Amino acid sequence: MPGKIVTAEAAVSHIADNAVVSVSSSSGLGCPDKVLEALGARFAATGHPRKLTTIHPIAAGDMYGIKGIDHIAQDGLLDTVIAGSYPSGASSLPMPEIWKMIVENRIAAYNVPSGILFDMQRDVAAKRPGVLTKVGLDTFVDPKRQGCAMNDRAGESPIVARVDFAGDTWLHFKNFAPDVTILRATTADEHGNLTYEHEGAYLGGLDQAIAARNNRGIVIAQVKRVTAAGTLRPHDVRVPGHLIDFIVVDPGQYQTTETFYDPAISGEIIHPLEDFELAEHGVEKVIARRAAMELGAGETANLGFGICALVPRILLEEGHAGKVTWAIEQGAVGGVPLTGFAFGCASNADAFMPSPNQFTYFQGGGFDVSFLSFLEVDREGNVNVSKLGKKPYLTAGCGGFVDITANARKIVFAGLFEAAATLVLSADGLTVEKPGKFSKMVDEVEHVTFSGRRARETGQDVLYVTERCVMRITDDGLVATEIMPGIEPERDIVAASGGRVRIAENATLMPLSLLSEKPMGLTI
Repeated sequence: MPGKIVTAEAAVSHIADNAVVSVSSSSGLGCPDKVLEALGARFAATGHPRKLTTIHPIAAGDMYGIKGIDHIAQDGLLDTVIAGSYPSGASSLPMPEIWKMIVENRIAAYNVPSGILFDMQRDVAAKRPGVLTKVGLDTFVDPKRQGCAMNDRAGESPIVARVDFAGDTWLHFKNFAPDVTILRATTADEHGNLTYEHEGAYLGGLDQAIAARNNRGIVIAQVKRVTAAGTLRPHDVRVPGHLIDFIVVDPGQYQTTETFYDPAISGEIIHPLEDFELAEHGVEKVIARRAAMELGAGETANLGFGICALVPRILLEEGHAGKVTWAIEQGAVGGVPLTGFAFGCASNADAFMPSPNQFTYFQGGGFDVSFLSFLEVDREGNVNVSKLGKKPYLTAGCGGFVDITANARKIVFAGLFEAAATLVLSADGLTVEKPGKFSKMVDEVEHVTFSGRRARETGQDVLYVTERCVMRITDDGLVATEIMPGIEPERDIVAASGGRVRIAENATLMPLSLLSEKPMGLTI
């Protein structure tokens, strides 16, 4: 049906006022940016469509050239945004328009765990009465805290409730039936069948398309190219054509942030291991090395952004590549997870899972250990990664963090003990030359993205790894069980934390091998 191939302007002309629009993306990865740009331009020219509700299981766009949601961050166009994450970046960059709208209370904005948003798509497609889950209990997701609301306007219209069911407490999220789904692939045939051969992930496009179709909505697919009907292998088609209404072609679509196309990201070539850069010697590498000591051969590990993203590079340097299977929320399994702008992708992956299936695996705790970073930790062991009031766009929100930690058997949080401290590394130890601006160990975190209390109740194994010590949470608060050589415990840990961290009576020294400029001799 050649009639499915239209301009971006023609495709977005079918989006009505008050529509619920579901967007498949993960920052720059898989972002249907041309369609979003056309939607923003249509509103700027005509004043329509108005008062949209948009749903983003993972962020649409970045702060480095792919505007995504910022195309539609216009007063009157957006009314409500429900997202797992939002564009984020360095403090030196200007605040994105979507963040200005959130902070200034010009839209109702919610931060809902990515896995729950994927669950919403499946449940609304199957006409089930919303999502019933324990993911998020006792975190900011829970109505007894913020109930996912990011501002006052959102707080006035709750989307989640605590309910009793089968003798237990659950969170219930109401349905939002999409009128429109916008997704992206690599190739479409004339019938609308979609393949993803140049993409770094499938994300949730299929589930989101079904959700719109089952609710009598429309589906717009952005692709790089079009081929004749009947030329795609059926096994390669990830979204069948009967779900697609309109095809928009953008030959210039970027594979992911600041990457037009890297065939290793899409699994078309395999990079030799020596092609990958190893972690630079420094404090972050020391932390990543200690985190890596928690791994065992044959395990499957989830990986988050930040310092923990260096852990696979530690294994490369130590000669253990392939002994651990990595699983990241965008869907890559195995291989070498990438760092920096390309985080969320992997080179040399063993497989790509659709994100909704990956999150089912995460929510049920099927993996062995998760490596995640923190912004701050409090006396209760609560962790905040999802809110930074002074400069909110420095964090993307919770993403899949809450889904991943809900039932994880073991969690390793990693980060610096203080912000901007002057630290000196030597072969004999680590010393604090100048204290930091503030401690990341606080009385009460600004946002509870991870609940230390619930972790204790459910028996999760939780470590907090910093350059100065390794901590565990007890009923009496944070306890440093391992101390870095060179650190003065009372000054650099107890006093530096304002007394929020105490030293265990049987605390041991962290191994000096963590400080080596050569491979540390890690065994797993």
